[in-house]
Amino acid sequence: MASADGATDGARYTGRVEAEDERDAALDRAIRACAAAAERLADAGVAPETLAEYVPPRRAFLRTRPATMRPAGEVWRIGPLLLAAPDAAGAAPSGPRLFAAGRATRAAERGRPGYQSNSREERREIAAAALRGGYPVGTPVNYDATPIELTAEGIGALDPDGPVGFASGELRVRWRAGAPLAGAPTLADFLADRVELLADPPAGAN
Repeated sequence: MASADGATDGARYTGRVEAEDERDAALDRAIRACAAAAERLADAGVAPETLAEYVPPRRAFLRTRPATMRPAGEVWRIGPLLLAAPDAAGAAPSGPRLFAAGRATRAAERGRPGYQSNSREERREIAAAALRGGYPVGTPVNYDATPIELTAEGIGALDPDGPVGFASGELRVRWRAGAPLAGAPTLADFLADRVELLADPPAGAN
């Protein structure tokens, strides 16, 4: 049956199916790109960083337990993204493969409170939380990362200002928060370029 604009129900249905097929193909490319990037970094011996969940202070019986960090795996930092590393046995991550990078700290002793800014004291407390989580002094710890689910539902829930968006049939990476996706590289191209620089840095690079 034709609609008011002259399109048939079948045409509308076909269009929706084509859009879903395009989306699913883009997801498949993104998943394969993540797997290839992780394999390249692992083969090149690029050491991953730690990923943790920040656990705020909480009441327990008659006292308050201080903040800590709960280990959540290992990741490679690739620009605004974190890519999950395989587990100790080399198996692919069972959870999200990709994250929007959040905040980072280095595990350190809290020390005595000083007469410093609130932001400085907060940073000291977060560094101490990483130490309480079992990370050795000086260990870089990523936290407050946002999972990017490579699923149909995940695409629909992408942060419009986040590093990854869906446009022109591809998952694309913004160069900065809130930037338009027009002309932005595909996730596959972005990972391939950045990973190659990490795996085989130019001569003289740190």
